[in-house]
Formats: sequence, structure tokens, C-alpha cells
Amino acid sequence: MHVKFIVVGKTSFPYLREGIDIYLKRLVHYTKVDYIEIPVKIPKSAKEKDVKQLESKAFLKHLSASDTIILLDERGKKFNSISFSKWLEKFMLNSTKSIVFLVGGPYGFSDEVIKRSSQKISLSEMTFSHQMIRLFFVEQLYRGFTILKGEPYHHE
Repeated sequence: MHVKFIVVGKTSFPYLREGIDIYLKRLVHYTKVDYIEIPVKIPKSAKEKDVKQLESKAFLKHLSASDTIILLDERGKKFNSISFSKWLEKFMLNSTKSIVFLVGGPYGFSDEVIKRSSQKISLSEMTFSHQMIRLFFVEQLYRGFTILKGEPYHHE
């Protein structure tokens, strides 16, 4: 299974970028993974609808018809780490070719992206910055794969 993680904008904090890189390097032992930061120029005068539309166009350029799209959204399905790993395993057992996780901008996703997606998942009921959620999510992906392999990273 190929995992893609697509985010809007650059990861601007070096400490977050370093953490993301650590987990991306670890993930390659389990699956093919791509981390894609898509630049989107947003005019300061842009309204919420316009921002969502610009981000939507950028996302759609990176998606193919065979991709399974999952949105990271605070209103999505919640998991603990073990149930998340079992959820990932279902995609693997169903021979899902490519699963794509998207992190939108501050206003969320356009209706077009929402319609294209399979489901939404949430990492927490709390709201995190779009910068921090990147690190949290790649760590959870790594944790999920180590749980599936029975490796000692996760303790319960």
C-alpha cells in the first residue's frame, strides 16, 4: 500500500520539520510513503470560500481516480492507537493501492474535496495547528504500523 500525506503550505518550524523527517524515514520500513507540501498563494483579501477553492484545486492536482482519500478533520471518526492500526490494516487486507491523507487549511475543505473523500478521521477533539498536526499524524502512522508488526514501540 502506498501512503500519501498531503498538506497545504510549507512546514515552517524547523523542529516540526525535523520530527516529521524522523518518522517519515522510519515509515519507509513498512510502506511506501510520500509527504507532499503543496504551495498555495492566498491573497490577503480572499474570503473563506475563495481560500477553500484555491486549496481544493491544489489538492485535486495531486489525486488520482484510484486514490482512497481520507480527510483529517476534527469532526471525523476518532480512534485510539490500536483501533487506528486495525483500521489501517483493513485497507492493507483489501489491497488498497493508495491511501491519501489530506490536511486542509484553516477553513477546512471545499465541498468538492469532501465529496471526493471516503471518510474523515480526527486525531483529537482538541484543535491543533496545521503545522503541529503533521508531526502528530506521521507519528501515529508509524505507531500504527509498529503495532501491526508486533514491535515494541507502543506500550499499553
